[in-house]
Amino acid sequence: MFYFDKIYDKKILKSDFTDNAFFTTREICICDKTKNQNFEIENNIKNLEKYLERELISPQQTHSANIDIAIPSRIEYPNTDSLILTNKTQAIFLNFADCTPIILYDKKQNIGAIAHAGWRGTEAKISQKTALKLINEFNSKPQDITAIIGPAICGNCYEVGEEVYLKFYTEIPNNNNLKLDLKEINKQQLIQLGIEKIDICPYCTCCDNQYFFSYRKENGTTLRHSAVLKLK
Repeated sequence: MFYFDKIYDKKILKSDFTDNAFFTTREICICDKTKNQNFEIENNIKNLEKYLERELISPQQTHSANIDIAIPSRIEYPNTDSLILTNKTQAIFLNFADCTPIILYDKKQNIGAIAHAGWRGTEAKISQKTALKLINEFNSKPQDITAIIGPAICGNCYEVGEEVYLKFYTEIPNNNNLKLDLKEINKQQLIQLGIEKIDICPYCTCCDNQYFFSYRKENGTTLRHSAVLKLK
């Protein structure tokens, strides 16, 4: 179940599945894609680092299916849309404004990851590939992995063209209602691996735009909310 909490009186969104991950809201933005990050954003980052007691790092997201591993003292991860965290000196964050954030965490191994899944990442099964990397390279077991699917544009709001729709389904519906529920598709991809502990956020970035940024609703906004993870 998801619930709102606060960091220094600014609203964040958490899942009761784990207490070491959360999603920022409009109140505590830490990313502007124009890279003209103002004082407020810089101050938010400093406050989060103080709260987390970690250095915050983020990859350069490009709607790829590339996965990398965070390494202490390294801060640049180009062309990366999923980042695995294995150390306790850093915290990771990825940025979103309609695409689907997926946080994976294995409590037994104390290892986790964040994946960025727009339709391209979802088609490439980036969340599933990230989970497989945890399983195959870090000895995680599917039954030990918790998945938190965060705020993203919902199936009622996310209308796509025929070319994109046919990447996920074989036929166009009779009502020509070409809409995708990327949260549900990512959930099913994880279930295929045997991951059962999955919490899906009920908030839509478009419907609930008062809490989160929406690229579609806000005509290409450069501001982003973020998924944040640290290890215990």
